Amino acid sequence: MRKLFKKIYNFIDKRIIVPISRMIYYISKKWKKNQGKLDKILNRPHFLIYLSLVIAVVFFLLIDSKVVTLVETEAEVIRNVPVVVNYNAEAYVVEGVPSTVDITISGRKSDIYLAKQLGEYEVVLDLSDYTASSKTHKVYFSYSKSINSLNYKLDPSYVQVSIKNKESSVFALSYDLLNIDELNSKLSVKSVSLNKSEVVVKGSNEALEQIATVKALIDLKKQDFKAAGTYDIDDVELVAYDSEGVKLNNVEIVPETTSATLVIDSYSKQVPLAVQTTGKLVAGRAIASLSIDGADNQSITIYGEKEEIDKIESVPVTINVNDEGNSNTKTYDVSITKPNGVREMSTRSVKITVTFGEEQQKTLDLPIVSTENLADGLVAMQVPNQNITIQVKGVASVIESIDSVKPVVDLSGLGVGEHEVEVKISNSDPKITYEVSSKIKIQITQAK
Repeated sequence: MRKLFKKIYNFIDKRIIVPISRMIYYISKKWKKNQGKLDKILNRPHFLIYLSLVIAVVFFLLIDSKVVTLVETEAEVIRNVPVVVNYNAEAYVVEGVPSTVDITISGRKSDIYLAKQLGEYEVVLDLSDYTASSKTHKVYFSYSKSINSLNYKLDPSYVQVSIKNKESSVFALSYDLLNIDELNSKLSVKSVSLNKSEVVVKGSNEALEQIATVKALIDLKKQDFKAAGTYDIDDVELVAYDSEGVKLNNVEIVPETTSATLVIDSYSKQVPLAVQTTGKLVAGRAIASLSIDGADNQSITIYGEKEEIDKIESVPVTINVNDEGNSNTKTYDVSITKPNGVREMSTRSVKITVTFGEEQQKTLDLPIVSTENLADGLVAMQVPNQNITIQVKGVASVIESIDSVKPVVDLSGLGVGEHEVEVKISNSDPKITYEVSSKIKIQITQAK
């Protein structure tokens, strides 16, 4: 404290007393007639102190009343100040009012700091005297000043609002499941029941005509489904959408939320792994056997929605055998890709061991082919006296065990007339290769 007072005394002495003393001394020299009287006044012990105090008070009053400004004016923007709208919400719909505005305050830095600390900003749009009209209304915002010495400016300062009569209509209620990937991968939603099938939507006639659907948004991320069972969910948000799926914010849904009952299931199915190959082996070699994790056949368990899982008969895994066959065996570490509709699998990777042997071949002559993708109203017949020659390649033990081959021709896009088409062999066994050396003629006629 002693140092503080000493600094204050030195400041007053240096900045106020000394300049004033010099000014008075200068004046005294100008008026030598009054030298004696002035000297007597100046020689009084406390005169200069009292005079300095009076001058300091005068300067304080001048600065405080802004007659003299020693501090530069500053400005700051208060963003996103909420707008309060006063109107008859039961009878009217108001459009064109922003939810927030920005306020620019300018003035002394200390006043700005105080205004920010108070934080008392209220912007009001008073529409209590307005009624519904086909025209828009230009209305200015009103606001309170927490510090009168500051200048306030709103952005925007006014809005063009549209006031319409509020109407209501009943809409069917459906649902959407949000964040379904957040659900435990071994669980799936079996069924959803909403406690309401219809809701009342209020708004202007134009807004109601835009509504295509009203949906309950069930956010699975907010729930904690740990096991299969039945769960009740409250406060499900209701949202209206237009025909393009855009959310409509200018309507009121009554009630704003609903409740739902979800049945969570854990549906699974065992399916075999189907090995597929890419690339070509070295000449004269073929795949003799395949094993998955040491077994000739391997199945995995897949989880997901029942209607999706039931469509899946096998899960493919692919290995690249290009330029292989010089060695007797090769082992592949293969990652399994989840098929569409599968949420989880019992395993994500397997080891596939392939053994190679000498390639053999035999020739098959098949007289009849099957057809597929024939357009409705047409009949297809194979032109007589045509044999289909097929070369079957693989190791001897594999090709000798072949019981039947089903050649197929694809007739998609073909009309009435005679057509030469390629023959394809449906093959799911990577140990066998089929080659068809010729095409076949098919006669297509109109069905009688």
